[in-house]
Amino acid sequence: MSQPQLSVVVPVFNERDNVAPLVHEITAALRGVADFEIVYVDDHSRDDTLAVLRALKAEVPELRVVHHVTQSGQSTAVRSGVKAARGTWIATLDGDGQNDPADIPKLIAERAKAAPEIKLFAGWRVNRQDSGSKRWASKWANAIRARMLRDDTPDTGCGIKLFERAAFLELPYFDHMHRYLPALMQRAGWKTVSVPVNHRPRSAGVSKYNNLNRALVGIADLRGVAWLIRRGKVTRTEEV
Repeated sequence: MSQPQLSVVVPVFNERDNVAPLVHEITAALRGVADFEIVYVDDHSRDDTLAVLRALKAEVPELRVVHHVTQSGQSTAVRSGVKAARGTWIATLDGDGQNDPADIPKLIAERAKAAPEIKLFAGWRVNRQDSGSKRWASKWANAIRARMLRDDTPDTGCGIKLFERAAFLELPYFDHMHRYLPALMQRAGWKTVSVPVNHRPRSAGVSKYNNLNRALVGIADLRGVAWLIRRGKVTRTEEV
């Protein structure tokens, strides 16, 4: 099998009804656009998500499946997928189907015309299809994050992103790191841009988060990332 240019990494936990539709949308969006693979990471689902994924492999040659033996969370699932990926660039999508795979070619086009120091293209949900309370909580959290981290990113919670695999693997790893990729990339000396993308209502399954648990972990995470930024140092080197 030839090495793909792009790996689409999708973390999932109890998303059995969303798996097949999203896989088929990804292939429809990318076949003929880029050489790609799809890496699903099952975070030890309690339903039959893993069985659905195994069955899909027979009809979708681009699909690979990584399984967590123990449940480890979304950030770990993303990192497991990136580590397993063979592409030099990674596109991520949430497994609930709210991100639109048709936006991946848009991110690829943005990368093609961008400066080489831009290593992350972050989706920006300009028309969110969530409940009013969830949109309000996200707006409040984004405002606090922007004030503390100054990452110039209007929507870090959007699951659809495109980034360089090597740059990602150099970032410090911690639980919930996926929410802070723009700030972490900037800390490493790279640039990031936000790209408006589509957002859709969840069609099946239930959200794995609520406003309270997001807020409780977010406070500690923000303080930790702010500390990392203060203590960070970028040193360019050259061979002589």
